[in-house]
Amino acid sequence: MAERLNRRLVLEAPERLADGAGGHTTVWAERGTLWASIAPGSGREAVAVGAALSRVILRITVRAAPAGAPSRPVAGQRFREGPRRYAILSVTEADAEARHLTCLAEEEIAR
Repeated sequence: MAERLNRRLVLEAPERLADGAGGHTTVWAERGTLWASIAPGSGREAVAVGAALSRVILRITVRAAPAGAPSRPVAGQRFREGPRRYAILSVTEADAEARHLTCLAEEEIAR
């Protein structure tokens, strides 16, 4: 069955910039726009500082790109969709023909 890639995501990679005081700051640089499908994966609940926190891992499917290509997602990068951010945890081929990639990601929520 063909994937329905109906969500427009911007792939971003972290870049370090000197802050002028001997340290650095991290900025996110755009690497391109990818069409994707997003499906919820496994979830779990944890307790932190006396409050319940939920964590849902998302399965984001995109068209494949050659290894090393700037448009190929890798762990440590993120996707942006409007105000939403998805931190990429891992990337693997989704099918035997390597036409699609599956990215396991977690939505970044500002606290």
